[in-house]
Amino acid sequence: MPEGHGELPKFVQMANRIRDQILSGNLAAGDEVPSERALALEWGVARPTAARALQELRRLGLVESRQGSGSFVRGHLDLHRRARDRYARSQAAGRIYSEGEWASIVSAKMARAPARIAAAMGIPVGEMVGRRHRITGDANGPNEISTSWFPPEIVLEAPRLLDRQKIREGSLTYIESRVGRRGVVARDELSARLALADERRELSLDDPAAVLVVLHVIVDRKDQPLEVADAVYPSSGRWIFDQEYALVH
Repeated sequence: MPEGHGELPKFVQMANRIRDQILSGNLAAGDEVPSERALALEWGVARPTAARALQELRRLGLVESRQGSGSFVRGHLDLHRRARDRYARSQAAGRIYSEGEWASIVSAKMARAPARIAAAMGIPVGEMVGRRHRITGDANGPNEISTSWFPPEIVLEAPRLLDRQKIREGSLTYIESRVGRRGVVARDELSARLALADERRELSLDDPAAVLVVLHVIVDRKDQPLEVADAVYPSSGRWIFDQEYALVH
């Protein structure tokens, strides 16, 4: 039986495991997901419980059923991948973005830490830190803008953070390989507000437009930050976020 979170109903655990495989890119559009029978055998549950797991995936818009054929990952997912799913993709495939996603690095340089970032890093406001700003999207256009901030000692050991070339494996995996420290916990602080002018331009939004804002902090075993990301998402689409979770290694 696969390992799950015991506090959750079994059908939710089953659905979450397949959801994570889809969002990380390990199950691609058009791939068949396990049948009711296969899930029931794998998890040691009754068929109705497995059927509820597949129903939950359909409710989330992740899979579709084809009469007489089974259940398959939908060709277009009306949701966006979170940081956790990109970490899993990086570890599984050596690249952070799945097929159909793109990223443009707008700037990569040293900059003064604003109050929100300085507080997350535990440093004085205005201290010089690494700053990497990107726009991410898919065939439907841009769906995320994010600015990653890095402590100066990490930038010294990981100079590609200040290069506008994309880091195929993702900034966290690159940092870990350079500094010998691993991210073990990520914390997400979520809020909502109206988009700023630059955000409307980069996300192609109307004025006014609401956005979801996520302050994403990754720390090592000593609770020292490796990366702080300030990400902005349009209100369209569907989002799934965990506010604190262990990173998979």
